[in-house]
Amino acid sequence: MVYENEKQNFLKLLKDLAGRLASDISSEGEWTIRGFVDIFRNVYSISQDTKIVSKILELHLFPYFIAFAENIGYEIELASYQNWYPDLTFISKANPKVKFAVDLKTTYRDEKCPDFCNGFTLGSHGEYFLDRTSTKNIQYPYAEYSGHFCLGIIYSRAALDKYDETKIYSIDEVNNIPAVIRNFLFFAEEKWKIASDKSGSGNTANIGSIQKISDILEGNGVFSKAGERLFDDYWANFGKIELLSEDGKRKKLSSFSDYLKYRGLPQSLNNPKAQKRKEKNK
Repeated sequence: MVYENEKQNFLKLLKDLAGRLASDISSEGEWTIRGFVDIFRNVYSISQDTKIVSKILELHLFPYFIAFAENIGYEIELASYQNWYPDLTFISKANPKVKFAVDLKTTYRDEKCPDFCNGFTLGSHGEYFLDRTSTKNIQYPYAEYSGHFCLGIIYSRAALDKYDETKIYSIDEVNNIPAVIRNFLFFAEEKWKIASDKSGSGNTANIGSIQKISDILEGNGVFSKAGERLFDDYWANFGKIELLSEDGKRKKLSSFSDYLKYRGLPQSLNNPKAQKRKEKNK
């Protein structure tokens, strides 16, 4: 069930939170987390590996999410298992039927094209997306959520030519440890508004994001003109519907433009610039 007023209010509050978080986790633009501490007060520096950075960022932010939920009258549930969707489930205390899915996504700026980021995934278009009563790999059935949001972090990787990941510091030297990431940009948006029409990763059934940073901030994705219903239908049929190409061969559906032709819908519903700008800037 969709609670539209509650959804729009929640999104506004989530955007407000996103606007505050950079100052909470950084100092002079640099990440305040510098390493791991053991019981002997030794500090081990952090790698720039994206999986490590993403997980530590999530842990760093959880107290802010918990406080946010409490302040706006929501309970918060973390995903029961590592690979479940979403990362955070917000449940209204006043009306527990009002649930919102929030996935945390981190990515880094493209060093050669700083107006672009590396992109991220926006959840699966597999079983729980297709069968919206399914409980497989999802905290609650997809249909029970009144909105699906992405709270994202875009950062720059610090230039660390002389950075020694093997060095051990004392706790008193923590300010001397270089920050591995900096220049945070937080955003919050409904996931369909920042989706591309391409898969997000390899052979897995993940929805990919757009990569132009300004388009992400404006919610100007491939489906932004078409709406969430067509986003849902496209990704439910991605790689399944077979189309006849101009050379007479059959191919599986993999572009929103082809989907619109197949459905007999106008190409004006497509927003191809959101998908192609990066190629033009390379």
